[in-house]
Amino acid sequence: MALDQSFVGRTYPPTPAYEVGREKIREFAEAVGDTHPAYVDAEAARALGHADVIAPPTFVFSITYRAAGEVVRDPQLGLDYSRVVHGDQKFSYVRPVRAGDRLTVTSTIEAVKSLAGNDIVDIRGDVHDETGELVVTALTKLVARAAEEA
Repeated sequence: MALDQSFVGRTYPPTPAYEVGREKIREFAEAVGDTHPAYVDAEAARALGHADVIAPPTFVFSITYRAAGEVVRDPQLGLDYSRVVHGDQKFSYVRPVRAGDRLTVTSTIEAVKSLAGNDIVDIRGDVHDETGELVVTALTKLVARAAEEA
């Protein structure tokens, strides 16, 4: 069943603040195999003009995807999560994520469409710091695969 187009533009409340820790950044960088010194060494980060260690570009996915879950769990939208796959991800940074940031995410449905029986939802996640400054915008595409015929 096609998703309701009236959901385009719907914005969900901001998430609780997520405090970015040095250890979380280090663990993430290690997990993705990124050895850039600015991710683990405050002096290296300062030499590049940052106040503290910074996070790898995809670090923010862990909090934006969780925020997109609010959209997915919206019973009025009717998205069948058991059939959802991650279709695409893009980030547009204003500045790097830094250790000590307290970030919130506000999710907005940017597009809803059906293609070959698949439901596709594009979600924009605006990530702000504790001062309200936009840090990064994440664009997430989720695809609910068409039901298989018996």
